[in-house]
Amino acid sequence: MSVQERKERERAVRERLIVATARELAEQQGWDAVTTRRLAERIEYSQPVLYSHFRGKREIIGAVALEGAAEMALTLRAATAAAPDAPRPRVTALARAYLDFAERNPAVYDAMFRLDGGLAFAHEDTPEALKDAFAALLECLTNVAGDGVDPGLFTETFWAALHGLATLTRAGRLPSEDATRRLELLVDRLAAP
Repeated sequence: MSVQERKERERAVRERLIVATARELAEQQGWDAVTTRRLAERIEYSQPVLYSHFRGKREIIGAVALEGAAEMALTLRAATAAAPDAPRPRVTALARAYLDFAERNPAVYDAMFRLDGGLAFAHEDTPEALKDAFAALLECLTNVAGDGVDPGLFTETFWAALHGLATLTRAGRLPSEDATRRLELLVDRLAAP
């Protein structure tokens, strides 16, 4: 292995450490606790080293969001693959997996959808991980969109409803004891074939 290859590998390891540490700190104490100073202390590198990887907190949030989007895509696909091969159970599994992901990973979910990580959505320059997370939704929902309904537009609408449920439940605006009934209502009204 050349010196250059070793340096590149070490740089990639350091970058993964920064992202993992930011994510861990955000999940434990919230994104306000994630500062470059605290990250530098935790990973035991200087702030200039941290800045050699990311220009600041915004880019770190973006990196966490991309990692989260990749995880979400895997989670959604696994849930729909494990569900019975019929539209309603697959859509229900997709919706549950989405809401469970948001609940289990609140800081990552915030990085993906609430905080400014400098990522473009619904544009040509949207990062592949974000496109893939949307594709995981689209793959399941295309067949239930209905005749004459654009599957992409239907998926955006269903996603917006899931996001609203996740966000409002987490904020305590919707009682958590009715979460299952809300999910069933959403699937029945929007995605029942």
